[in-house]
Amino acid sequence: MVNIAGKVVLVTGASSGIGEAIARKFAEVGARVILAARRADRLNNLALELGGDCHVLELNVRDREAVNEALDSLPKGWHEVDILVNNAGLSRGLDKLHEGSFEGWEDMIDTNVKGLLWVSRAVLPGMVKRGRGHVINIGSIAGHEVYPAGNVYCATKHAVDALTKGMRLDLVETPVRVSTVDPGLVETEFSEVRFYGNSDRAKTVYQGYKPLEGRDIAEAVVWLAAQPEHVTIAQMTVLPTAQASATVLHKKL
Repeated sequence: MVNIAGKVVLVTGASSGIGEAIARKFAEVGARVILAARRADRLNNLALELGGDCHVLELNVRDREAVNEALDSLPKGWHEVDILVNNAGLSRGLDKLHEGSFEGWEDMIDTNVKGLLWVSRAVLPGMVKRGRGHVINIGSIAGHEVYPAGNVYCATKHAVDALTKGMRLDLVETPVRVSTVDPGLVETEFSEVRFYGNSDRAKTVYQGYKPLEGRDIAEAVVWLAAQPEHVTIAQMTVLPTAQASATVLHKKL
């Protein structure tokens, strides 16, 4: 197994949910974690709580120039990223395509697809040059199955799946590994963001069964990163036991 202690790990969307859990788990095993997200106050609080070797990076992945500037300006000892976790992502609305919000579509495409591209493009050249590295993209079961009214969100996660496979093809002549972890239903701020702050509606998504927690995905990500360097776990789908597919969920009413 690879010793993750001391490795520099960049986690986007680290201020809450899955990203925060991933950052916590990597810090727990001794990694040096770059906490990247827009909400610097949350990142600072997390860094204080972790009390380890963390670097806070206020970052909006949708802004390509800001991404390049932020990663170019990482201090000495932090700029050689060993593991990149492209976690930043969101969903907006649950509407039929002909009733969808243009602004919501742009939020999803700019974050889930372009944001992943901007960060990967900034980090990957260094990995290739150094001859080591691992990119772990956080996808979704929505990247494999389309569900009603999920149209654009599902499309962005299908894009994450395609980009992950494309990266792996492009990097096959290098030692850099590329993986994706694709969760099912995880109880985070995801649904509250999707429903524009409607917490009552968001809560109904997770009622009647035991959903995944952010730490479940974090455990999977860190295990995957710790595999021997000659081993690539290309794709991992993680579901709550009550979920069989994107549209089949057993709820006890």
